[in-house]
Amino acid sequence: MLMTNDTCLNCNQNISSNYCDHCGQKASTHRYSVKHFIEHDFIHGVWHVDKGILFTLKALFTRPGHFVRDYTEGKRVNYFNFVSLLILIMAISAFLELHTTIKFADLMPKESQASVSSFETFAAKYPKMFLVFTIPMYAFFSFIWFKKAKLNFTEHVVMNAYRTSAELLFGLLFTVVTIFYTNIPVLTLLYFIFVVVITFGYNVWFYYQFFSKDQYSKGSLIFKSMMVPASFMILSFVIGMALSGSGIL
Repeated sequence: MLMTNDTCLNCNQNISSNYCDHCGQKASTHRYSVKHFIEHDFIHGVWHVDKGILFTLKALFTRPGHFVRDYTEGKRVNYFNFVSLLILIMAISAFLELHTTIKFADLMPKESQASVSSFETFAAKYPKMFLVFTIPMYAFFSFIWFKKAKLNFTEHVVMNAYRTSAELLFGLLFTVVTIFYTNIPVLTLLYFIFVVVITFGYNVWFYYQFFSKDQYSKGSLIFKSMMVPASFMILSFVIGMALSGSGIL
């Protein structure tokens, strides 16, 4: 749905033409939908490089939920497009992985490797690809747990694409560490800290900020923010066990 505004959604200045004279953002913005996502963000994200990557990265780790909410509400001119960001991070990660001998699968405890399903093995072998595949799954859970926010599913996908970008950056940092340090027991501990502690904490912080302006009590907001990543972890475990038990994987 096209929204034409008399006031710029990015800087709140009055608009008298197709573009804001103050910051340059278009007077018309779209609410996210499947059609807009495919026609604009995916195609534009692949073939164009938007400005604001450093500003976006800073916001992603200082006020992640607030900035992504602003983005979905129309304040987009200063931010790097989420499709471009995902592609850029994955490309850099692929390049860095050529210079490390440590694989994420190597960090799984040896005694448990025989008992895990191929689903879990795939996640360990291709962690960054796996994270991208989980975006719609996280979007489903955030959509379910935060129904009161009245965002459509595509807006939840956009929100979780930015959240996943932060997770990929955590993984990128860990990859850099493995280039210079190869002690498996220590790296296994660091990987646990990155994946379980830091990532889970970041996800809760992200959702808490994003939905902080909706009509949720503080306790409810914290609980729902925790339940989104927790629901995904439970679903992943159930799928892995079911596929392993059925002999499919």
